[in-house]
Amino acid sequence: MKDPVAQDPAGTPQAAAERPFPSLPLRSQQLSARKPTRFAFRPTLDERRAVADALGLIDLAKFTFVGEIQPIGRADFVLTAQLFAEALQPCSVTLAPVPARVEEPVRRRYDADFNPPDAEEAEMVDDETEPLPEVLDIAAIAAEALALALPLYPRASGAELGEAVFAAVGVAPLMDAELKPFAGLAGLAEKLKNPDSGSSSKG
Repeated sequence: MKDPVAQDPAGTPQAAAERPFPSLPLRSQQLSARKPTRFAFRPTLDERRAVADALGLIDLAKFTFVGEIQPIGRADFVLTAQLFAEALQPCSVTLAPVPARVEEPVRRRYDADFNPPDAEEAEMVDDETEPLPEVLDIAAIAAEALALALPLYPRASGAELGEAVFAAVGVAPLMDAELKPFAGLAGLAEKLKNPDSGSSSKG
């Protein structure tokens, strides 16, 4: 039986602070304009621990992100991948470990001439479309996809808690489900502020 990240000697706060966040960068200028660029992100144990730390997980026993970047037109690209992960999350009520299994497709479109839509156009724009960056970091994309796919408020068996409502006076409340896209992303964003500190993982 594998020890959870939080209980492993290498998972101490000091070790976590020294553990580099994984990185698998692909420069957009080097992507083929004629055929797909394939990738496979299979992080090591230490790299999985770094992702678990960033997302507030107890353990991340398995984590793979395999796919390709397909050219569209002259300078645009579409990333498609299959995400698979097995994690332990802390119960939002008791902090007991809650198993989570994620297996789902991921799609991102990157447009070289992307212009942010105004308020009226926002609802008509594909929310998976982003500006084409100078570097596509497959590890960061995988971690973000995992953060979005994990349950926002995991519950251990028998744990009960009414749905939380978040609102200031005079403001329409946000329910739990509406906060899901932000789960784990704050810690991930902090880890990605310094991209040069990451290590490379190759499939």
